[in-house]
Amino acid sequence: MRQLRIAALAVVIVLAFGGCATNPSGRSQMLLIGDAQVNQMGLTAFNQMKASDKLSNDPAKQRYAECVTRAIVAQLDPAWRQLPWEVAVFNHTAANAFALPGGKVGVHTGLLKVATTPDELAAVIGHEIAHVTHRHGAERISQGMAAEVAMAATQAYVGRKQSPEEARTALALLGVGAQIGVMLPFSRLHEREADVAGQMLMVKAGFDPQAAVSLWEKMHAADPARPPQWLSTHPDPEQRRESLAARVNELRNLRDAAVTRPDCTVPSGSAP
Repeated sequence: MRQLRIAALAVVIVLAFGGCATNPSGRSQMLLIGDAQVNQMGLTAFNQMKASDKLSNDPAKQRYAECVTRAIVAQLDPAWRQLPWEVAVFNHTAANAFALPGGKVGVHTGLLKVATTPDELAAVIGHEIAHVTHRHGAERISQGMAAEVAMAATQAYVGRKQSPEEARTALALLGVGAQIGVMLPFSRLHEREADVAGQMLMVKAGFDPQAAVSLWEKMHAADPARPPQWLSTHPDPEQRRESLAARVNELRNLRDAAVTRPDCTVPSGSAP
């Protein structure tokens, strides 16, 4: 019983003293890790990837990714804009890109065969940078920290009340329950927030918001096999396309007001 009380107290302490913040979408977040810590984690991960993964040796692809990223970053609030932004192009066939806390962006060469225009690449990079500015990484880490403490409390309880085998089964079920009931819904929310904010960023930078729609149509066509939405960390592709398309006309007016249109040259050999 003492072990249960200690574990339960740990849960209370984590939840009571964890930071509460409001992200740019106006949603409250539980953040148990600060920007300095998560930025260092992003930097460490980025350096490890550059050291272990194969970087592209095509300077045209590097310049292209940097050009689009710079245009997006220029639209960020000053606190985010002043981060030491860095772009690396990785020689991977997967159509993927990412942004890490601390201002680190990675682009796979495979993405350039799907996102064949600067506007489409801006849709991806804007989306990924929005994950950073909305502190989604820190929020996921915080959720994981809270879930680990909660599971420790549950383990103390089931370990006393049930047999070891029953306890292991209960913990496995709790893990699944936590994953479906807490982690995945937030991940889908993160994706929706990044879609909205990323599309706005690309438009402010002078890119066409319709490209976000055409891009996701291409991505879905490339990988039509999807798990059920309630077990997916990404929103249903058709719902995602509809949401992005619904904002195009309004955002195009904002795009037309952009001071400049980015002049990013697509490197030869990127299009299929």
